[in-house]
Amino acid sequence: MYACFNYSMDRNLLLQLIALFTITQLLGLYVASNLISSQAQVTLFTENPNDPMNAIGLVVYIFVVTLIVLVLITFFKKKVFGVFLRLFEIGAIFGTSMIVLSPILGKTTFMFSVLLIASRLALKKNIWLKNATSILAVAGVGSVLGIGLGVLPVIVFIAMLSTYDLIAVFGTKHMVKMAEAITTQNLAFTFTMPTKKHAFQLGTGDMVIPLVFATAALKYSQSKMAFPVFFIPSILLLIASLAGLLLTLDYCAKKKIALPALPLQSAFMIITWIVLWLTLIG
Repeated sequence: MYACFNYSMDRNLLLQLIALFTITQLLGLYVASNLISSQAQVTLFTENPNDPMNAIGLVVYIFVVTLIVLVLITFFKKKVFGVFLRLFEIGAIFGTSMIVLSPILGKTTFMFSVLLIASRLALKKNIWLKNATSILAVAGVGSVLGIGLGVLPVIVFIAMLSTYDLIAVFGTKHMVKMAEAITTQNLAFTFTMPTKKHAFQLGTGDMVIPLVFATAALKYSQSKMAFPVFFIPSILLLIASLAGLLLTLDYCAKKKIALPALPLQSAFMIITWIVLWLTLIG
């Protein structure tokens, strides 16, 4: 969830960021809509999606994964750390591509997923292939988590995660250490946006969280509104998230400081949802 551009955002970089965000979120909403239409059930930690314990369980899970990654960075060689992340990436690509592409490719999805993994292993330095797999990963993970969470647990989840991000960047500073270690591996846990000056990195978490909220909102809105109006709350949440992301990155680019993007994204999304709930879907 940590991201920061170290140089001023030029037009090319801004367009790349907006394009990646838009493509990823629209694909994610398409996947979410298919899952909702098929009445897919996702159980995270409890069977009730509206149980806040699901949010707490997810945050604990993130803590555990973070601890494992920090142990690998600190006590193991770079090669061992790289192998662990590569295996994790392979599993993520396979699982999410099966979820995202099954409605489109049908029975050929398994073969395509295998070929996609083989391509990533053969072309490890290809930026565009990495970005494509990152898009699939975010669309799959974000939509599934959003199906498994109600709106209230999502708000609890992103509020806790935003607090954690602030502590991890300004307090313990381990998020910065993790970001530096992961970006050197060129894995599908970041988006890469090349410019003439630099290749900028954006963590997939800043794309996943908005999709989780948008999916939970879509699930809620469908029970209150008619097609296609029920997509409006999700779209507005994503616009709010993008605004928070752009403002954060622009600020830290000008000030040359490290900032987590999620806190402002979350604040904008929560405010947007409160306004929507009071005026449109409450």
